[in-house]
Amino acid sequence: MSVPGIIAAVVVGLVIGALGRLIVPGRTQIPVWLTLAVGLVAALLGTILSRLVGIDNDGYTLRQLIVQVGLAGVAVALVVGTAGGRTET
Repeated sequence: MSVPGIIAAVVVGLVIGALGRLIVPGRTQIPVWLTLAVGLVAALLGTILSRLVGIDNDGYTLRQLIVQVGLAGVAVALVVGTAGGRTET
């Protein structure tokens, strides 16, 4: 994994973590840092997964970004939606 790929995964993870919190309806009971951390870890796993399946073999690509965003978005939505104990307001 290259340094630009790691940096991009960190940025994507933080942004997707924040956006993932916004798309889940209602107020959430989990802290913002947890949402950002889940997005960050999922984006890093997306980078690793894209390298393992051969999507990213020569630097950072748009396909790798799509894998990162997809995985991070799903992970954040799952954590916020299930573990957060949403309260409807």
